[in-house]
Amino acid sequence: MTTPFGRNPQGREFGEYGVLYVRHGKAKKGSPPKRRSVLTVWDWSAEILQQWNEEVRPLFSTAGSGALWPSERSARIGFSQMNTRFGAYRHALGLDAGLDFHSFRRSYVTHLIEDGYDARFVQEQVGHEHASTTAIYTCVSSDFRTRSLRRALDATMEAALRPARNA
Repeated sequence: MTTPFGRNPQGREFGEYGVLYVRHGKAKKGSPPKRRSVLTVWDWSAEILQQWNEEVRPLFSTAGSGALWPSERSARIGFSQMNTRFGAYRHALGLDAGLDFHSFRRSYVTHLIEDGYDARFVQEQVGHEHASTTAIYTCVSSDFRTRSLRRALDATMEAALRPARNA
């Protein structure tokens, strides 16, 4: 299998798992699927990806297919299969029925924003053409909103008082 991962020269700490090359991203109308890359951002994710790719994935009889996420019965896990399994886990754990597999994508966007990543970087990470689409995915906590407001108010007060301090 040709690995869909590569090194990120700016993120050497991630080793061979610094970039994930997406072969078949969502296409625009009338266009073929677009290729793009997603950068590794959290230190723990490279270790997990390495363990999956090198220790777990080879145990599947379908691992030779080249798919990163094979199943026991076929070369690839399908979206409906993942969503059904997630629904079963969600139900067993008593989580909100409104959560679906796509909720992980919304969580990823929200965590990046709350961790201070630039909005344009987040937009590129998830492959959105428009910032407004990324904004729809962002559901920041009230804690984050409160901290953001506090920073803005503090900066405004500091700027307003600065001329008075210099006088």
